[in-house]
Amino acid sequence: MGKKLLLEHIDVPGINTLSVYRSKGGYTALDKALKTMTPDAVVEEVKTSGLRGRGGAGFPTGMKWSFLAKPEGVPRYVVCNADESEPGTFKDRYLMEKIPHLLIEGMIVSGFALGAKSSYIYIRGEYFYVARILEQAIAEAYEAGLLGKNILNSGFDHDCYVQVGAGAYICGEETALLESLEGKRGNPRIKPPFPAVAGLYGCPTVVNNVETIAAVVPIVNMGGAAYAGIGVGKSTGTKLISASGHINKPGVYEIELGVPVEEFIYSDEYCGGIKGDRKLKAVVAGGSSVPILPADLILKTANGEPRLMSYESLADGGFASGTMLGSGGFIVMDESTSIVKNLYTFTRFYHHESCGQCSPCREGTGWMEKILHKILHGHGSISDVDLLWDIQSKIEGKTICPLGDAAAWPVASAIRHFRGEFEEFVRNGHSIKDVRHYYRLNGLPEPAYS
Repeated sequence: MGKKLLLEHIDVPGINTLSVYRSKGGYTALDKALKTMTPDAVVEEVKTSGLRGRGGAGFPTGMKWSFLAKPEGVPRYVVCNADESEPGTFKDRYLMEKIPHLLIEGMIVSGFALGAKSSYIYIRGEYFYVARILEQAIAEAYEAGLLGKNILNSGFDHDCYVQVGAGAYICGEETALLESLEGKRGNPRIKPPFPAVAGLYGCPTVVNNVETIAAVVPIVNMGGAAYAGIGVGKSTGTKLISASGHINKPGVYEIELGVPVEEFIYSDEYCGGIKGDRKLKAVVAGGSSVPILPADLILKTANGEPRLMSYESLADGGFASGTMLGSGGFIVMDESTSIVKNLYTFTRFYHHESCGQCSPCREGTGWMEKILHKILHGHGSISDVDLLWDIQSKIEGKTICPLGDAAAWPVASAIRHFRGEFEEFVRNGHSIKDVRHYYRLNGLPEPAYS
């Protein structure tokens, strides 16, 4: 059983309440930080820990914190990105719902480290009931003197607020989130300036996601060096993984980074193998925006080494034969899966969620959806597959925010690794209604389409 830092007490009855959370060591990190450490010392511990952003990009958290501008007389802010909108990802919801005080303690400690007297938790609209859980926990923290004026008689003041968004995927991008938090349309900003210099209300701001901020608590408690001793290489600590798809045990798992992918999929400790003892076909390892990999490449790298659940190992080989850990949305697909239909679902999502600010994304996602619809309904041609490849290449890297990349990468990887499936649809005139014929011809179990 791997080490648990965030989910150790997740199943304790009443852990969502302040009294039970404190009985399990809750708010000791806050007490330690306020009474025995300076703000700079907390930042240094986070640097030493090697903690990388758990929202998808994997940027070193301590380094991000060190970029925060500190002009005299200007307020600073900590913003928690709880707009967990990446398809296949649900671990932040689980954390907030089950153990909300862990996030709140992390917010206060982060605020102390960064000299921020106010912080905001921006949560997606579909998590409205979770927002109420957070608000109840915040009220408990205020009543206990853990928020507000002179916290724990330390002289440090901090207020924390919950802001519910409207359910826009684009607001998972940090600058679009800040625009929405200010009451404006959630369009991403051009960078620079970065939020660390001009963020919320034009003031220096750090934006981290739920899991990242929660991880600050065990880092302060155990020390950055001890945290860095967990994991592998530059992938330190533990990571929450949202596991779904054709597996026997879907759910949220906390792993020590470096667990072999094969062990994660097939061991009883984690996913418990493929449902119905079918064969593994493909995996989306980090949420719908990362490249999909076929079974042979998700289990082993192109060099034949076992693929590990780490930032470096999953990315080994670049996008030609690798992928990204991303947000940890681990979607497993068995041999009955239609990659083409799956891609169409992803592409429809990105077309719907594009803010429309950048023409490559606004127009390109729409065209990719139309072409995939054409192929799926039996009207495609081989040239349509080539056109899809051309369109995605004209989106990637040509937009203000990464949504364009997120829409392009699944298309590119699906064609790169499963082009034959696209061509089979085209040559045989398969449509959504008669795609079972393709699987019968190839001796595969028939998929169940609604």
